[in-house]
Amino acid sequence: MDAPLFRSRKANQRLHTLIPGGAHTYAKGDDQFPQGMAPVISHGKGAHVWDIDGNEYIEYGSGLRSVSLGHAHPRVIEAVQRELVRGSNFVRPSFLEIEAAERFLATVPTAEMVKFAKNGSDVTTAAVRLARAATGRQKVAVCGDHPFFSTDDWFIGTTAMPAGIPAPIKDLTVRFPYGDLAATEEMLRNREIACVVLEAATQTEPPPGYLAGLRDLTSKYGTLLVFDEMITGFRWSEAGAQGLYGVRPDLSTFGKALGNGFAVSALAGRREVMELGGLRDTRERVFLLSTTHGAETHSLAAAMAVMETYVEEGISARLHELGNRLADGVRAAAAGMGVEAHVLVRGRASNLVFATLDENLRPSPLYRTLFMRQLINGGVLGPSFVVSSALSTEDIDRTIDVVAQACAVYRKALDTGDPEGWLDGRPVKPVFRQYA
Repeated sequence: MDAPLFRSRKANQRLHTLIPGGAHTYAKGDDQFPQGMAPVISHGKGAHVWDIDGNEYIEYGSGLRSVSLGHAHPRVIEAVQRELVRGSNFVRPSFLEIEAAERFLATVPTAEMVKFAKNGSDVTTAAVRLARAATGRQKVAVCGDHPFFSTDDWFIGTTAMPAGIPAPIKDLTVRFPYGDLAATEEMLRNREIACVVLEAATQTEPPPGYLAGLRDLTSKYGTLLVFDEMITGFRWSEAGAQGLYGVRPDLSTFGKALGNGFAVSALAGRREVMELGGLRDTRERVFLLSTTHGAETHSLAAAMAVMETYVEEGISARLHELGNRLADGVRAAAAGMGVEAHVLVRGRASNLVFATLDENLRPSPLYRTLFMRQLINGGVLGPSFVVSSALSTEDIDRTIDVVAQACAVYRKALDTGDPEGWLDGRPVKPVFRQYA
């Protein structure tokens, strides 16, 4: 493609003038893309998007992994349109809230109750609040190997961007390593922990017996087990990672794929714990989730259509099939150019990421920038290789061809030991950093 992005560059300047960071999510910021190559999107259809300059791209990681069925999926759009003309928000619950809750609990049978909201941060923070109330403890343990759980103080205070968060709040959250039951038990034995929060799996499969062992440990020490299923929900299986691995958490949180781009998230879990936020319990009440737009009907209709589509059309299996085809092709392309030790594909087939390593096999933002630049020039947009079910085999094969071309440039940069000649600007930057 190698088309100029004149309109996108001007639009990015306007974005920074109007919106702190130039985007409503840091992961979408133009600093995550090569300089001058952050397209501003006009529209999308299926697995393709078009920018305001008229360029077309095959897109990966759509909507930060949320648009797993592809943009403007007909079944989702039809369900939403049916509800839009019937009103979207009322002074009392709509009957659709019953139907959506029943559909969710039938899809994720490890949960007994569910409450809907609009984003992942809110429901994960609600899980933490419930756990503190249920246990009478203040401290929360988060997996230190997982990148993100919430925008709220209890988590952001543990990151490299803790500005504005009081020290006493930071001190209430501790970290534990993924896959290490001995270290986790030592933490639980020596601290009063309200809950353990983690993703059940990320780029690697859980070690044998790990999740079951974690379930036993948290029960032993009276700590609640919370699975963040924002990414694993639906992508791992229709019932999430908990359904795939057969381990039942006390609480779990869902979002992203649940709405296929519409704003909906869910807190789910054991009835005994969830009822703390209800009206039928004699214990002290928890002010749980009370959101004006938490149950707007068109988002719940979208979620119901997503769940029905996943179950009836075997979407989880299709995501794995597409991801495997892509991973095999990328690895072959990298090997063909002699960079198989430097351009890596990692993760579950339905949730692939790529790693870019330098001459010393260390992660390199310079080489990531070089690689992304070549992808964008070839009409492939995405900070990852996370697939949607809308991708065709032709899209995958085209992507592999573009990757092969990018790997050829990568090889040249490795041979010279100087990737900066192919960057044409500053490298991409990490999201979590103290200064701009």
